[in-house]
Amino acid sequence: MSEKDKRYSVVIAGGGSTYTPGFVLSLIANQDRFPLRKLKFYDNDAERQKKIGDACAIIMKERAPQIEFSYTTDPKEAFTDVDFVMGSIRVGKYHMRELDEKIPLRYGVNGQETTGPGGMAYGMRSIPAIIEIIDWMEKYSPNAWMINYTNTIAIVAEACRRLRPNAKVINICDMPVEIMTRMAKICGLNDYHDLDVNYYGLNHFGWWKEVRDKKTGKDLMPLLKKHISENGYWIGGEFDKETETSWAETFKKAKDCYALDPETLPNTYMQYYYFPQYEVKNADPNHTRTDEIREYRQKIVFGECARIVKAGTAKGNIWEANAEHSNYIVDICHAIAYNTHEKFFANIPNNGAIANIDSDSIVEVPCWFGADGVQPMATGMAGRFQKGLIEEQQACEKLVVDAYEQHSYTKMWQAFALNKTVPDASVAKKILDDMIPENKPYWPELN
Repeated sequence: MSEKDKRYSVVIAGGGSTYTPGFVLSLIANQDRFPLRKLKFYDNDAERQKKIGDACAIIMKERAPQIEFSYTTDPKEAFTDVDFVMGSIRVGKYHMRELDEKIPLRYGVNGQETTGPGGMAYGMRSIPAIIEIIDWMEKYSPNAWMINYTNTIAIVAEACRRLRPNAKVINICDMPVEIMTRMAKICGLNDYHDLDVNYYGLNHFGWWKEVRDKKTGKDLMPLLKKHISENGYWIGGEFDKETETSWAETFKKAKDCYALDPETLPNTYMQYYYFPQYEVKNADPNHTRTDEIREYRQKIVFGECARIVKAGTAKGNIWEANAEHSNYIVDICHAIAYNTHEKFFANIPNNGAIANIDSDSIVEVPCWFGADGVQPMATGMAGRFQKGLIEEQQACEKLVVDAYEQHSYTKMWQAFALNKTVPDASVAKKILDDMIPENKPYWPELN
C-alpha cells in the first residue's frame, strides 16, 4: 500500500473527555484528508468513558462503519497498533480543577486552571501521567506520534524535554487558533487558514507581531488593532450567540491588554498576568469556571450521550457543527501523515526561535509540521516588555519541573512566589500548604 492510500489508527487518551464526541465528528468529517482504519479510546475512568464511548459507538456505526472502533482501560490494548496518540487527559478531573481555582482565591490570588498557582498545581499532576502514556506508546507502538494537548502544556512540555527528550511528542494548544478565527472574522475572511502570522511567547502567554492575509499578503494589523482597541476580540451578534459569559468577558478584556502594548496583539490569557487584582475582584470564590462547566458543558455532553444511547441513533446530535479545537488537531495529523510542512503552533525548546530568549526555554511559536515532526520558525527578537514577562514565567515553569524531579518543597514554593499573579512569598506558602494535602494522590512527596 502506498503512503497515499494508507489508513491510520488513532487512540484518544482521555476518552471520557467532554470534548471527545466533537473530536470524533471532526475525524469522520475529514476522512478524505486523514482516513482511519481504527479509532480507540483509552481512559482510566471506565464509568465516565463508557458514557462517551457508547454514544460514540453509535455515531461511528452510523457515520463511518468502515472504521474499527473500541474503547478500553487496558494500556496494552489501547496503545498497540496505533499511528497517532491524542493526549487529552485531566488528572484529578473536575474535583482537582475546582481546588486549583478556589484555593488561590482564599488568599486573594487569581484562581485559574492553567495560570498562577492553579496552573502550576495542574502541571505537576499531569507530568507523571503524560510520561506514563509516552512510555506505553513507545513500548507498544514505537513509530507512533503523540499529539499532546493536556494542560498545563508549558510545564508538560518542559518535563518531556528533560525526561523524554527523544520521544515523538508534539505539545500543542488551540487557543491561538481560536483567537485567529476571531481575527479572520473581524477581517472578513473565513477562518484561521486564511491568515499568515508571526506569533511568539509561551503557552497561554504570547503576542502576535504580524497578521497578514495569506492569499494577498495584505497587512491586517491596522484593521485588527482598531477593532481590538475598541472591542477586544469580542465580535457579538450571531458569531457569539453561544459564547458563555465568562468567555465573553475574556474576549472583551483583550481591549485593556492591548492598551498596555499597542505594537502587538495579545493572547487573551495575558489578562491574568496584566490585571491579577481585577481578576480576583471579579471572581466568585464559591462559583468558578469549574462550576460553570459542570452546570453547562458537562451536563449537556453527558445528557446528549445518554439520549443517543437510549434512542439508538445519533441523528440530530448537538455536535453536527465541528469545533475549531478538534479540526485543528486533524489538520496537524494530516500535516504529519502526509509531510505537508504546513504552519501551525507548537510548544518546543526555543533553540533560537525567539532570538533573545534562552535556547532551552519551552516557547510557543509557529512551526512547520511534517513527517519528521516540527521545525520552528524564527520569530525575531522579543520586545523588552515581553522578554521580561517571558523570563519570569518561564522560570516558574522550570521550577515546577525542578520540584517534581527533586521532590523539593522549596522549588515549588519558589515557583509560586515568583509568579506574577502572587503578591508575595508568604501568600505563596499558604496556597502551597493548602494544595499539598489535596494533591497527595498525584504529586511526589515534597520535602
